[in-house]
Amino acid sequence: MSLSAVLLAAGASPSPTPSESPTVTVPTLQDAQESATNAAGWVEENWSTWLAIGLRVLLILVIAGILRVVVRRAITKLIDRMNRTVQAVDGTALGGLLVNAERRRQRSQAIGSVLRSVASFLILGTAGLMILGTFEINLAPLLASAGVAGVAIGFGARNLVTDFLSGVFMILEDQYGVGDQIDAGVASGEVIEVGLRVTKLRGDNGEIWYVRNGEVKRIGNLSQGWATAGVDVTVRPSEDLAKVKQTIDAVAEKMSKEEPWNELLWGPIEVLGLDSVFLDSMVVRVSAKTMPGKALTVERELRWRIKRAFDAADIPIVGGPAVPADTDAAADPTAGMAPPSVYANTGSPQSAAASPLTPPSAAAPMK
Repeated sequence: MSLSAVLLAAGASPSPTPSESPTVTVPTLQDAQESATNAAGWVEENWSTWLAIGLRVLLILVIAGILRVVVRRAITKLIDRMNRTVQAVDGTALGGLLVNAERRRQRSQAIGSVLRSVASFLILGTAGLMILGTFEINLAPLLASAGVAGVAIGFGARNLVTDFLSGVFMILEDQYGVGDQIDAGVASGEVIEVGLRVTKLRGDNGEIWYVRNGEVKRIGNLSQGWATAGVDVTVRPSEDLAKVKQTIDAVAEKMSKEEPWNELLWGPIEVLGLDSVFLDSMVVRVSAKTMPGKALTVERELRWRIKRAFDAADIPIVGGPAVPADTDAAADPTAGMAPPSVYANTGSPQSAAASPLTPPSAAAPMK
């Protein structure tokens, strides 16, 4: 009896021979039908949920898009209205005291750009969070992480945040603009660029100052409204005040009618009166309202004309720092010498030169 027969008799299944391959299970039509039935059942059970989520996401996107368009158009109309208001006052007496229309147009455009960017960020960010919440994503860890990151950035970059906020409010309040002559405390000069973080100034000697907006504590704008030119004329206390005032009035009247001073002067040149009176002089104050940034030019021309008019009227101009009289007594030539040392030779010429002279009264009588 063979080995296979013995194994079959014992109830054991014979092992496959090397020439025999394992049987591969082929999916039948019934298996495919069952899989399709299960998929269709899953879709049928969840289609309403996915449809509701899709409609909700679509509704959020539509509302966010419409709201963004409406807000941006409202900001644009507001900026256009500001520009029309500026054009209405430009060329009038009020417009002369305000900033020119081009600068206000640039300022309004900058404000509109910042407002549109902020509005878009807020609307789209809120829409994104609402979409994540629609997919049942837990936003608490995300918001907590964003809060911690915001606090860390706020502490680490607090100077940057301060500079940015200060720049935004400087633009909104129109504290200064390009071309203005300002005194920012830490630096002064002409504004050549205004940014949300840094303001660039060109100084009197041509240097460029980069001033962080957060460091500016006060702003003195010398280019808005009008400026005041003041000249102090110092004459002798014995001069005739009526003659002095008449001479200055003649200079002011002539200067107000000549080019280009008639455009730089925004008011009459006035003699305000005596500013101070001393024993050897008195100061007459002269003032005039000028175009912004032109006060120094008017002051120099006014001094030049007043000096020539006073010379023609034989009115001397006095004053200036007095030269102190040399009333000190002759210094002792030995005052700067150090006393001789105890170890020095008392008979040396140096010790003899450093020794005080004997007064004549104390000298011995001559025989």
